[in-house]
Amino acid sequence: MTPQALLGKSALVTGGARRIGREIALTLAAAGADLTVTYRASEADAAETVRAIQNLGRSALAVECDVRSEASVRAAIAACISFHRRLDVLVNNAAVFESSPLDQISLAQWDAVLETNARGPFLVAREALSALRATQGRIVNIGSLGGVQAWAGHAHYCSSKAALHMLTQAMAKSFAPDVSVNCVAPGWIEISEGQVQASVEVKFGNQESANGASGFAARTPMQRNGTPSDVAQTVLFFASGPRFVTGQILTVDGGLGL
Repeated sequence: MTPQALLGKSALVTGGARRIGREIALTLAAAGADLTVTYRASEADAAETVRAIQNLGRSALAVECDVRSEASVRAAIAACISFHRRLDVLVNNAAVFESSPLDQISLAQWDAVLETNARGPFLVAREALSALRATQGRIVNIGSLGGVQAWAGHAHYCSSKAALHMLTQAMAKSFAPDVSVNCVAPGWIEISEGQVQASVEVKFGNQESANGASGFAARTPMQRNGTPSDVAQTVLFFASGPRFVTGQILTVDGGLGL
């Protein structure tokens, strides 16, 4: 991959205002892409992310979007195309995570997780497909190790990510040969914002303490937990690597799931 592998291209990252989504957006911008980031409640974070992208010399747009809503998704895609005049890369990153014993999950809890994590990527990809076909673009879905392994305390989350993994493969068959579709499935990812260690972004298990993070690092063959950059660099590979690679679910977990 060249340093400016995405120069002249446009990317959209759902949930791109903060945390892993922000890192993905900044990584794609550093590779030359202009960006649209969507947010639902993090307007101030989205504005800061836009400024950071602009500081890299790329154009950027922040759009409020509820990926559960067909109308909201349609408006966000329209705003992206109107602003950038094209769309080359879609990253379905927006997601929710929740812990709950399986026998205590309410219908509302189940629906809220599945609506965001599985229906959301379907809606966004469907609405963006015409623009992506015009540029022979890429879709990168953000799955999870939880879509591969069953976690007793996260049945609705695991189910939603397993559905997204299957949706990735169905999209890859359905959208070929115009659009390649792949999935990045992170394991335990720690989030650090600036010089302040933020709470752990739980992609594996339900512990958020420092001891929990250290424990997972000790269990990981690579002897550390993942970073947002690990995820973002993998997204960049799918966004700028060979178009012949499609339908893949790539686990980014340092070997934790082995």
